[in-house]
Amino acid sequence: MVTEGMQPSVFAEMALLLGLTTAAGALAVRLRQPVLIAYIVVGILAGPAAFGFVQAHDQVDLLAQIGVAVLLFVVGLKLDLSHVRRIGPVALATGLGQLCFTILFGFILVLLLGRGAMEALYVAVALTFSSTIIIVKLLSDKRELDSLHGRIAVGFLIVQDIAVVLAMMAMSALRGAGDAGATEVVLSLLARVSGAALIIFLLMRYILPPLVHTMARSQELLLLFAIAWGTGLAALGEWAGFSKEAGAFVAGFSLASTPYREAMSARLTGVRDFLLLFFFIDLGARLDLSTLGDEVVPAIVLSAFVLIGNPLIVMAIMGYMGYRKRTGFLAGLTVAQISEFSIVFVAMGITLGHVGREALGLTTLVGLVTIALSTYMIIHAQTLFERLSPWLSMFERKHPYREVTVESGVERSSSTDVMVFGLGRYGKRLAMQLADAGLAVRGIDFDPEVVLELRGRGVKVDFGDAQDPHFLDSLPLDTVQWAISTLPDFESNREWLAALRARNFAGEVAIVARDDVQGEQLKRAGAPIVLYPFRNAVDYVAEHLSDLIRKKEERHEANP
Repeated sequence: MVTEGMQPSVFAEMALLLGLTTAAGALAVRLRQPVLIAYIVVGILAGPAAFGFVQAHDQVDLLAQIGVAVLLFVVGLKLDLSHVRRIGPVALATGLGQLCFTILFGFILVLLLGRGAMEALYVAVALTFSSTIIIVKLLSDKRELDSLHGRIAVGFLIVQDIAVVLAMMAMSALRGAGDAGATEVVLSLLARVSGAALIIFLLMRYILPPLVHTMARSQELLLLFAIAWGTGLAALGEWAGFSKEAGAFVAGFSLASTPYREAMSARLTGVRDFLLLFFFIDLGARLDLSTLGDEVVPAIVLSAFVLIGNPLIVMAIMGYMGYRKRTGFLAGLTVAQISEFSIVFVAMGITLGHVGREALGLTTLVGLVTIALSTYMIIHAQTLFERLSPWLSMFERKHPYREVTVESGVERSSSTDVMVFGLGRYGKRLAMQLADAGLAVRGIDFDPEVVLELRGRGVKVDFGDAQDPHFLDSLPLDTVQWAISTLPDFESNREWLAALRARNFAGEVAIVARDDVQGEQLKRAGAPIVLYPFRNAVDYVAEHLSDLIRKKEERHEANP
């Protein structure tokens, strides 16, 4: 602890905090652990629960709030209206289904652990909230935010966020308001939602497009406008009785239909990552560890319920709605933890006198366990799915119609020069460029929307899972000269390589790597050719510019 009279400046404290976080993050990377956990640990050590050597809590909290606003602004910025129409029903059904399941069975489970009815209700409701911020950060790091399961997960996490607002308002109504007070709260909420929707519609239709076009004349001004718009609507959302998170998300969504959304998103990435660092530090610093001693066994039971029960109900709902088990599994893992809002929710219950501090200690410990373990589960989701896949077939219909509907319509008899597995941003462009060059190209992707989009552009595309050996058996690999993978993670590419070897594929194989570290991993796994898009792009530009400079010098020498 720092003694009074030797109190360091806020600037020095922030510098110390950044240095410690950098060291902890480097150690986590060295040990191949998620840096997110390292940031939370730094917050715990720096906060009052441990050494308490950082006192600039207000400044850290402010930066954390801005980081959350920027993050959810970027999420809203990427939300296409066509995706909302397609993902909306499953997001609503999955979000509400998971909420009802967790509240009901969580309430019964907490009662069986010997707690009172009011405490059981508070804890059960707290167990339903998953951390949108943590999940979006993890999916973004894995480049799965735009995948089918990523969009569905973001959809039902938004449903949960809305439920958080309603739960907070309902709890406030219990503060002493009778039935008339609760009714007044509901009517007020409906009026505010309707008014906000109307205002956002008018802004998107008449004001924002020309305004953003004007701001886009300067990249610096466009970045400043994006941050100002996101934080401004976040503050307005909180003032209107919703939340900062909801306001920031709506701010991004209101700009999602403009042609400048990609430019804003790209420029905000570094700002978002820096500010979110303070969110995770602040989360760790706010965890109350003093009441955890007697809550270990109940916390283990409830953590197992969240880690296993929440994903299972999501898988069951998505399977019933016609999605494959892989999509349901990957989306279900995103609800295998509780949120920082869970802790806030129970803390408010203490303020109102509804529950004691034991409930907060229990919720805090469940939060620590589930956030840590679910982070690893999401990072290694593909490996987990491969091991559990034989037992997950009960969560898939015999005819998963929402994803099978795109499987037909591709001819299978013609030969193929290049087969591209994974049609994300890079893979999609690669397939289209090769097709424009006159090569016979066939794409493979697990996202039905991408499949339909590229088929509409005249590219041959099959829908399927590149790591599924049974699916590879259905492909005409004997007529393929090149197989190229642009799959985003190492585990997926390793399984893809193994499946091709088992199939005795005789053509050439190449895999796209994001960086040198992943490239070395792929080479050790047996990848014959590794492609580096960013490095190759720089090499091409350097070579092209060198040729232009030499030709200009030659013309200058020939015509002095």
